[in-house]
Amino acid sequence: MRTVTAVHAAQRDDIADLVTRRPLPGPDLEQVDPFLFLNHHGPQVYAPDNHGLPFGPHPHRGFETVTFILQGSLAHHDSGGHESVIEAGGVQWMTAGSGLVHAELSPDAFKRDGGPLEILQLWLNLPPPLKMTAPAYTGLQKADIPALSIAAGNGTLNLISGEFGGEAGPIKPLTEVFMSTVELKAGAKTALQVGRERNVFLYVVAGRIDLDGVTADKWHLVELSNDDDTFVVGAIDDALLLYGHAEPIGAPVVARGPFVMNTDEEIQQAIADYRSGKFGDPSALGEVGA
Repeated sequence: MRTVTAVHAAQRDDIADLVTRRPLPGPDLEQVDPFLFLNHHGPQVYAPDNHGLPFGPHPHRGFETVTFILQGSLAHHDSGGHESVIEAGGVQWMTAGSGLVHAELSPDAFKRDGGPLEILQLWLNLPPPLKMTAPAYTGLQKADIPALSIAAGNGTLNLISGEFGGEAGPIKPLTEVFMSTVELKAGAKTALQVGRERNVFLYVVAGRIDLDGVTADKWHLVELSNDDDTFVVGAIDDALLLYGHAEPIGAPVVARGPFVMNTDEEIQQAIADYRSGKFGDPSALGEVGA
């Protein structure tokens, strides 16, 4: 089985009143190529008459964002004309590509009523030939995502992209990235297969798991070697995992704020293009989900 190289704790880094933990990048792990960045917001409960999420209009270029709405709801609006309100259990997959401006805010109903909120946002790198691909967006509700039985009926794999058990996820990614969430009941165990040439991304959102004698608690990222094509995950407590895998890109990564490119010159060009309005007009992004 694949061996565990390390287990990395997420670092607390709140954004205003939004509880935020960041397992990647961390002090000892820069990336799990092509997985660049993960923010874990919440879990927390918002009171009625709250201000909602603080992610007003901002730009991106050179990568993709995948946002998992575990609790609560999230409104999306971007300069490409895409907008949606995604509820708990859903996913937003946005290809920033050559550049756009988007806003991720709480719908008016959530700001009025409050309630529980928990969101994951993952950044996926794009290889150099796809950095300047056309922007795109897909919003999936929970019902759009296949829920596949695993662990002898004691677990569920929610398949977002890639193939598993003869099923295909609803997202057809630009790269061959596999993306899912995995739910396991306490005591459940499942074997997961992945080609040795692919890097595994495994984050414990909730609960506690065991991988061949190595335990990982909630809010920890598990770094796995590429020495086998199988690993076995056992749930010590009821667990929720963010699980993906992909072939590494192997290209230089130059990141500055919301831009991820391959050279400093490309970053400077991204900044210049954004300032000149080539990403779209941020003021045109109105409220979504009234």
